Amino acid sequence: MKRALLAAIAAIATLAVGIGIFQVQDRNIGSAHAQNAPAAAAAPPGKPVPETASVDQDAPYFEACAREGLNESECVGRLIWFKATGGNERFHTYTFQQRIGVLVDWFRVLRTDQRDDRFWAWGIINDPACCKPGAPDCPAKTAEETYGLDWCPGDDVLLKYVGKNGYVDPACGLKDAALDADDPHTQGGKVDQRHSACDLRFGTSTGALGLRKFPNPRFDAAKWQALNGGNANWSGFAATKAAATGIESDSRVSKLADASVEPPFLIGTTCGSCHIAFDPLNPPADPAHPKWENIKGLIGNQYTRMSELLGSGMPMSSLEYQMFAHARPGVTDTSAISHDQINNPGTINALINVAQRPVFKGEAVTKWRKVASCGGEKDEGKCWCEPGYSGKCWQKSLRDDDTTTVFLGGQKVVLPGVHHILKGGEDSIGGLEAIQRVYFNIGSCSEQCWVNHFSDMRQVDPQQRGFGQTPFDIGQCRRDCPNFRAVEDRLQNVLDFFASAESDETDLHAARAKAGKPGYSRADLAADLDKEFGKGAVARGQAVFADNCARCHSSIPESTGGSFKTRDFAAPNDAHPRKVRADFLSNDQATPVTEVGTFRCRSLHSNHEVGHLYMEYASNTLHQRPVVADIPERTELKDGGRGYYRNISLVNVWATAPFMHNNAIGPEICGKPANKANDFHRARYVGTDGKLLASQPDCLRYDPTVDGRFQLYKLSMHELLNPKERGTKRTLTNADLIIDVGIRPLDGKTEKPLGGFGQVRIPEGASAGFLNGLQHKQLVGDLFLAKRDPAKLEAAGKKAQLATLQAIADEVLKHPARFVDILREQRDFLSANYETCTEEIENGGHRFGEDLSAADKKALTAFLATL
Repeated sequence: MKRALLAAIAAIATLAVGIGIFQVQDRNIGSAHAQNAPAAAAAPPGKPVPETASVDQDAPYFEACAREGLNESECVGRLIWFKATGGNERFHTYTFQQRIGVLVDWFRVLRTDQRDDRFWAWGIINDPACCKPGAPDCPAKTAEETYGLDWCPGDDVLLKYVGKNGYVDPACGLKDAALDADDPHTQGGKVDQRHSACDLRFGTSTGALGLRKFPNPRFDAAKWQALNGGNANWSGFAATKAAATGIESDSRVSKLADASVEPPFLIGTTCGSCHIAFDPLNPPADPAHPKWENIKGLIGNQYTRMSELLGSGMPMSSLEYQMFAHARPGVTDTSAISHDQINNPGTINALINVAQRPVFKGEAVTKWRKVASCGGEKDEGKCWCEPGYSGKCWQKSLRDDDTTTVFLGGQKVVLPGVHHILKGGEDSIGGLEAIQRVYFNIGSCSEQCWVNHFSDMRQVDPQQRGFGQTPFDIGQCRRDCPNFRAVEDRLQNVLDFFASAESDETDLHAARAKAGKPGYSRADLAADLDKEFGKGAVARGQAVFADNCARCHSSIPESTGGSFKTRDFAAPNDAHPRKVRADFLSNDQATPVTEVGTFRCRSLHSNHEVGHLYMEYASNTLHQRPVVADIPERTELKDGGRGYYRNISLVNVWATAPFMHNNAIGPEICGKPANKANDFHRARYVGTDGKLLASQPDCLRYDPTVDGRFQLYKLSMHELLNPKERGTKRTLTNADLIIDVGIRPLDGKTEKPLGGFGQVRIPEGASAGFLNGLQHKQLVGDLFLAKRDPAKLEAAGKKAQLATLQAIADEVLKHPARFVDILREQRDFLSANYETCTEEIENGGHRFGEDLSAADKKALTAFLATL
């Protein structure tokens, strides 16, 4: 979680400690569960057999596989994508809440009595197989039976084990796909050496797709009922300590962090939690009550409020909430937990026509590759064979001849090269590894592999562990985390799912045909678009696209596909068994952010850099990518291949507006839930003074219908092509930010801080981006050295900053209560020297097409709607 603890907490507290004035009141809550840490031993041979539930929770998934025509491997990959948590239920219950200190209020998100409001509040999709207790035909008659959540298939078994040991996870019953004879670990397809599927960890649904629950064997029913007044209400569990103490600062400390109270369930997330979405070809009549046929697993949920979900147990006045929970719907920060102190949330990738996605030949990639033996190699850092198996080994090496294998229609297709995945192409060692890394993003293998490698924002001593990021070792993770091995042995199944019919294009003409216009064709669509946008608009738009857009938004260069001017961009790939569109409508090349001109903070994402957490998931080629020279940020922020955006695909752009990597170009969208406490819409439009306009445009309510998507597309295209009509968007804090520091003795129930300073308050309306990107740890260190050892600062090349740092330190120590004002007065100095990204306007840039005529802009809008 982004814990950019601004100098407001670290600078004043740590500087004062270093110089001997006072100390921060310690409210960190240590984990009471270290003894419950997962073992690193390999899963036992054979699989335990799950108990048979009254309702088969896999039935609708297999029906979907049949409906989409998925083969065995693709179907297994789909199940894993939708249901496998990789063991992260422990992370989201203990590690996230206690080690990182960010609280999730799962009952607030998943309570069954607000099931009908869940999509509008959180953007998450209700599981059609689940039901509200007491509803007709629901097996559970009261919410007491389900601890206040939905009843879902498999719960008749799972609920028996709440507070008990012995639950056998449903993943143990997974029927794996057939072996690949070319996999070195299968000995020609004859020996199944896949790690136990039990460690995929499926659990049962929570009632929201992508969120899974597991029985907590440590649950104490008597303690829970005494705290909450029964099973169905979690209000006592989520209450603040102020209810018992009456102390004002305790209103910002929740029992969610109290390690002495165990919830009935451990909640985990799947990769599908962000990617499962409504099918543009077949949207639900009521988004709160979808059917299985309305749901697809790859397009990306453009309504999800994942940031607010993960911070749902934090008060709005907390740093964690204000610094993290401000992403737009459909946008999340892939470095939210593995934070890099850069304000860089990005849209969830729409995985459409994945089999047509470009690969890059000749990339220099250092990674672990499957081999049948290590030969004479004894160094586990270079080659490792899994104990208990025959010839199941991995070897780490540098090569430039990697390939990508996909199975299309049962036929193996080997593509020469590797994909570039993240917004700047940072995941660049292969599609399989990119899928595996998603599991780290959602918390899998945290304690065994990576949680001690990202920086602890509370650690401000550069000599101590946790000050900065360090790279975790994929080989060590494989050895020590059984969940890693369970996922890794089935990555090809997931990639096959990515290339399956479920990722095929969902064209507007097909959506209209399914929505009530049988036989409606692409020609019919073109005719209707010509009526709406002007005679000949589609044909004219194709010419405009060829002249102005295709160099970035075509995967087939003119050198191999002929002139863009005569190109049919919708032509099928005749070699593909389903004849999907040949052109991915993006070359996936990295373009300097200075050329694109959009909000640049995401392009400075640093987790893949040498020495950083995900270093091993970036290719050597990417690490050596040249610096983008004209970025305004400091020189040291432009290394490691940063400063680029990957050109996005325009396949089915009609269905995925708003635009850009942060959904900032286009109208603001919102859910308008019935429960106003869960209405997370923020005002974004500011005036020339950078402050919010008194009158804000109304947000558009989520509308996944065909007409709703198309209307949002048209409005967003208008803004894209007419930058002067966009307005200006900037994210500001929407509540006072309060941080308790210093020593605060009690006078009865009233806190009276020593020295008149016990609280930092940053008023509502501060720049969220500035706070998120402030390198407070470096600032604290420099303030300390400015007072204690200025020669070290000079040696570090900071002589020019020394006088200002000394002045700040002196002023803070003399007038600690003015701390926020002191920093505000030094805003320009901090921006120039301690800010990771100084960009704050979120909807600027991408001015390509601005100079087109009004008719050409309409024509381009019409043409892109056909793709």
